[in-house]
Amino acid sequence: MTITLEAGDGVLVAEHRPRIISVGTAVPPVSYSQQEVLDAFAISDPKITSVFRNSAIDRRHLVLPEPGPDGIRSAEEQGDLLDKHRRSAVETGAEALRTCLKRAGADLSDLRHLCCVTSTGFLTPGISALLIRELGIDRHCSRSDIVGMGCNAGLNALNLVSGWSAAHPGELAVMLCTEACSAAYAMDSSMQTAVVNSLFGDGAAAIALVSGPDDMGAVGGEGPTLLKFASCIIPEAVGAMRYDWDRDLGRFSFYLDPQVPYVVGAHAEIVVDRLLSGTGLRRSDIRHWLVHSGGKKVIDSVVVNLGLTRHDLRHTVGVLRDYGNVSSGSFLFSYERLLDEKTAEPGDYGVLMTMGPGSTLETVLVQW
Repeated sequence: MTITLEAGDGVLVAEHRPRIISVGTAVPPVSYSQQEVLDAFAISDPKITSVFRNSAIDRRHLVLPEPGPDGIRSAEEQGDLLDKHRRSAVETGAEALRTCLKRAGADLSDLRHLCCVTSTGFLTPGISALLIRELGIDRHCSRSDIVGMGCNAGLNALNLVSGWSAAHPGELAVMLCTEACSAAYAMDSSMQTAVVNSLFGDGAAAIALVSGPDDMGAVGGEGPTLLKFASCIIPEAVGAMRYDWDRDLGRFSFYLDPQVPYVVGAHAEIVVDRLLSGTGLRRSDIRHWLVHSGGKKVIDSVVVNLGLTRHDLRHTVGVLRDYGNVSSGSFLFSYERLLDEKTAEPGDYGVLMTMGPGSTLETVLVQW
């Protein structure tokens, strides 16, 4: 089925709608089972270990501190965590960027805009500038950095990069999400910390965009066209997910309210209905659902509130199982799995959804 979209309310103008032409992901070299993480920090409290074991996560890629003489890894100082974020986010991000460009049949010299997303550390200059220097990207490459928006930030950035792409037909733009979540770990014996430390993993993911007709010499072409964005912020839940300074620990610490999955799930229907409004599409017309791997309860809540099946979110579930929550790039790991599955056909519609601090839900409607 073909839909007609009128300009306005998140709709991209038809002749300038960007398409995703490539994706690439990367993770640090070492992965850990949940039990291995517990052993690494000598955590044995039954209440905390149960959180790890009931997370629906098998393994996560992490950059953990070296063990001490007793074999136990100690908590890192804030300065060490910031150094780790800089090092790991740049290294893993560079690998994801190279993979994305290679899959598109492009070179670093083809890149005209680079947008970097991260929420697991603070840098000035940002990751985009560091990568341009590290990889020898043209110094005139346009760039932007999205910092601190959390797990929803990938779609916030995609919305902005799609605008840049629409304004520069035929030119290559890349959005890169690179998260060193282990650089945001605070180690203590509290349940609040356990919920966070049992969930997040390190990883990076990049997608390449181009707009304009196919005969403009653009590279790639395996992905869908971006049609429309829709957002929903929940102001009354502004403190439900946050990354701020913990005065007791003397470092930044991430907090997740236990009610987050239910709050997010209750608003999933609202934002999806807004996304599909005016398109003539129903939820049943959406063949591919790529949702942020926010955690088992988050996924279950989205399934229930949108009337989806576990099969609909098989990639989301699989990414959570194999990588944990890799923050802003999680949905792109799912997108890569969908492409590798080779089930998307011309004309298929898909919805990409992320959620995070704010509390916020972000969506985009795409078509192959």
